[in-house]
Amino acid sequence: MTDVHRSRKDQHLDLCLGADVGFRQRTTLLEEVEVVHDALPDFALESVDPSVTLLGRQLRLPVVISAITGGTERAEAINRRLAAAAQAEGTAFGFGSQRLLLEEGIRTGFEVRDVAPETLILGNIGLAQARRASPEALFEMLEISGADALCLHLNVAQEVVQAEGARDFRAGLQTIQRLVEELGKPLVVKETGCGLSRSVGMRLREAGVTCVDVGGAGGTSWVGVEALRTAGRPARVGETFWDWGIPTAASIAQVHDLGFEIVATGGLANGLDALRALALGAKAVGFARHLLPYAVDPDPDAVRIRIEEIGDEIRMGLLLAGARTPEDLRTQPVVIGPRLLPWVPPGAPLCERRCGAPRG
Repeated sequence: MTDVHRSRKDQHLDLCLGADVGFRQRTTLLEEVEVVHDALPDFALESVDPSVTLLGRQLRLPVVISAITGGTERAEAINRRLAAAAQAEGTAFGFGSQRLLLEEGIRTGFEVRDVAPETLILGNIGLAQARRASPEALFEMLEISGADALCLHLNVAQEVVQAEGARDFRAGLQTIQRLVEELGKPLVVKETGCGLSRSVGMRLREAGVTCVDVGGAGGTSWVGVEALRTAGRPARVGETFWDWGIPTAASIAQVHDLGFEIVATGGLANGLDALRALALGAKAVGFARHLLPYAVDPDPDAVRIRIEEIGDEIRMGLLLAGARTPEDLRTQPVVIGPRLLPWVPPGAPLCERRCGAPRG
């Protein structure tokens, strides 16, 4: 299966770089979040501190370079550039699916620790693959790639549309609980573009999960990606479900009060999107396809410069909101628009903040 898996990796890169694989009508709903402007912040821009602690590690920016690729020579160049940028800017870095490493021992694209010695590095495997693997095998996969934690990705919709994808999703929660108890490294449960509902969040909390990546709808449609790279009935089904999923902002709102460290990925394009996600309750934000063109730019510093710009945007946003830190921002008033409001659970902390009342 090596050639099939590698070919799929490169096809995914080609489509994400050159095709329209975004959601067609559904948005992230981050545009429904207004962070209230503070015209008297009473502190200097230089005193703004955007750093956060994620999975016990300090990040200078609340940013994760989220799962993109791995397993091919092309992916190796991309991942090494992304990881080096993460090291330079103080963000976290995540591999794309490490199935090739887990099942076939292929390390290409999965060894970046030498260019990112102090970076929080996140491994990545699908739940369908993790169900068949022992915790020991997954731990070894993480050790080989120098990863500090494992992102266990949920991608039911993508798998069903993918011609060679999984069709059996039994024992998923049991697998998650087993890994929480036996993996030996932190576990992040991550959606891949369809979002996490409150019901799923509550089940994950019961299983002992402490960190989730909502991976909401509104950015890259992986159902759409698979619809473009396949043919026949799966492609037609993919066309029908291209826009399926819970928008990113809605997913944050659904799980914001369940006690998780939340990473918000799914369609974020700049520091203002990041600010809105952080205001809703995210601990950090993730960028994936947005950074891919910079990672293949002829200028080797392009991706680092873009991340630096996002950091500047986050700092400016915190200042304009009157918040010195992302933690302060999560206590500030927000205005929630009518399309997002129905996703906020009744009685949740967001309900107490959404009026935009002045601080005393």
